[in-house]
Amino acid sequence: MKIVFMGTPDFAVPTLEKIYNSKFEVSLVITQPDRRKGRGKNFQAPPIKETAEKLDLPVEQPQKVKDILEILREIAPDVIVVAAYGQLIPKEILSLPKYGCLNVHASLLPKYRGAAPIHWAVINGDEETGVTIMQMDQGLDTGDMLAQNKVKININDTMGDIHDKLSMQGADLIVEVLKKLPNDIEKISQNDSLAVHAPKIQRDMEKIHWERPTLDIHNLIRGLNPWPGAYTTFGEESLKIWMSEIVNLEGTNANPGTIINVDPNYGIDIQTGRGVIRLIELQQPGKKRMATREFLKGKALSIGERISN
Repeated sequence: MKIVFMGTPDFAVPTLEKIYNSKFEVSLVITQPDRRKGRGKNFQAPPIKETAEKLDLPVEQPQKVKDILEILREIAPDVIVVAAYGQLIPKEILSLPKYGCLNVHASLLPKYRGAAPIHWAVINGDEETGVTIMQMDQGLDTGDMLAQNKVKININDTMGDIHDKLSMQGADLIVEVLKKLPNDIEKISQNDSLAVHAPKIQRDMEKIHWERPTLDIHNLIRGLNPWPGAYTTFGEESLKIWMSEIVNLEGTNANPGTIINVDPNYGIDIQTGRGVIRLIELQQPGKKRMATREFLKGKALSIGERISN
């Protein structure tokens, strides 16, 4: 079975490795072009390109995937596997392989269609999410479902924790599906009335609003860890908040955003709109992430001070 693989970020790496190690014929790997990143703005290869080169697999990096349509026609793949590629796939390519294009999607469809399904599952406080293998069509994550696996989300799991679990689950699940492909696989249509959109995270979504309940703020912080990070301001300084703990869900009579306790061994306790939250890891501009106890060595904070919204 000839496979073309399309993917770009870390999430897709286990899927490519698992397919390769399962002795399928990977005829081509397609990924996004190298991008400028970091302070030096040097070109950096996407993780899938680095993985493909280690496996000695051919790689194409078109600006638009339709630019290599003729190459795909020459290969005539039996199936195209897509995992977080980052571009819409045109209909000419969707219909090209014998078994179509299969997508490894990081949610339990039809919930969380879109760019940031893992972020929103954690931000919304879901107790479970999962991975879906989907037959791609021209809609946004609307195709028939071929298989699903569920993953539990614990109260302190970060987006990064769930990302890593789902990337491994997706790799295992797509290989199971590929092994069944010569035979008919049951296809389950999605119920569009249950669809939930998972839009790309925008800057205004990253700001902590202290009038929100403690649980909502805790979910936002862990849902944006390790990228892009929730933030607040203290004085003139913007602070990224990377980790928090729920102290209680009742709180005090203080106004939201008020510091109600400072403990150099544990962290900073903040009154929210309902409850108290503890900040245990943060980051100042231009500095590395640090435990709050390290931050407090250079800051004299007082009970009653306000962290602004």
